Amino acid sequence: MSDEDKDSKTEAPSHKKLQDAAEKGNVPFSKEVTLFASSLAFYFFMIFFMPTSVNRLGESLKDIIEKPDQWKLENASDVVSLASYIGHDAAMFLMPVMLLFALFGLGSSFAQNMPSLVLERIRPQLSRVSPIKGFGRIFSLPGLVEFSKSIFKIAIVGITMFFVMRSDFLHTLDALFADPIIIPAMLFSSLKKMMIVILLATAVLAAADFFWTRHHWYSQLKMTKQEVKDENKQAMGDPLVKSRQRSVMRSRARQRMMNNVPRATLVIANPTHYAVALRYVREESEAPVVVAKGTDLVALKIRELAEANQIPVFEDAPLARSMFAQVSVDSVIPPAFYKAVAELIHRVYAARAPKRRIR
Repeated sequence: MSDEDKDSKTEAPSHKKLQDAAEKGNVPFSKEVTLFASSLAFYFFMIFFMPTSVNRLGESLKDIIEKPDQWKLENASDVVSLASYIGHDAAMFLMPVMLLFALFGLGSSFAQNMPSLVLERIRPQLSRVSPIKGFGRIFSLPGLVEFSKSIFKIAIVGITMFFVMRSDFLHTLDALFADPIIIPAMLFSSLKKMMIVILLATAVLAAADFFWTRHHWYSQLKMTKQEVKDENKQAMGDPLVKSRQRSVMRSRARQRMMNNVPRATLVIANPTHYAVALRYVREESEAPVVVAKGTDLVALKIRELAEANQIPVFEDAPLARSMFAQVSVDSVIPPAFYKAVAELIHRVYAARAPKRRIR
């Protein structure tokens, strides 16, 4: 990524960007946290399991070395028996440490990110075997950080070994002339000191790497302002397309409304600006229903359709304005308009009554 691209990525990554990255397996993961967990697992093994395990394994080896006549190697069955005996004790020695390594390793991984199956991570890619890409990764900022961490770990281990061996140098020389039984205890004491220092160093390194990894991952996912606009446009839809869709929906709703005008009982309007078409059939509803309404050109179209279908049009500007503002299409009128509308409906029925008597 060029410096110009980095400078332009000033916006925080969106939730969708973070989610897409997680689905592709691009999640922050600190290897140093796993290393610290493994060191802690070995320390637990050393404190709680190593003394008894070493003693058990030592007794088995002592029995083999001091009493070799008990183990005859005359055929394959004898070799298998001896190997099974040694293998069993070795397995008992290694089983606790292997279980601790697995438990602490999985725990450190789950603590950073929940596991998920990502096939994208195992898909073959030429960039992974490209020498140019490889050199780019080595000499990039993450590569330099990894190199610095390796130097730090080597330095810590080397310095720790130097000071521990320096302080125990004379004791180690004395052990050459002491009872061999005390040698394991001396080695265990030196190893314990070394592990405590290594644990402290790896804890500091793991904490620093944990936060740096997340900071670097978050920085890599930052977006430019144009990317934010494009994502919002994709999520909400293109404004031009949305505007066109709303226009089509309004047009269809207006057409449906106009188709209802011939079914109206009367139309209330002011001279030109407002028109409200009402339908009242006693068997259909308890109160009149607004089947169409509109202003300006739509109002004129409603009046035109009403006159073409011989539907009475009453001009009442205050009533038309109030009803237009308070009542939506396909809704019954509020009780506040009952009296005024009832008078108009009575006039409509009164005008139709003579024609019915003639028939």
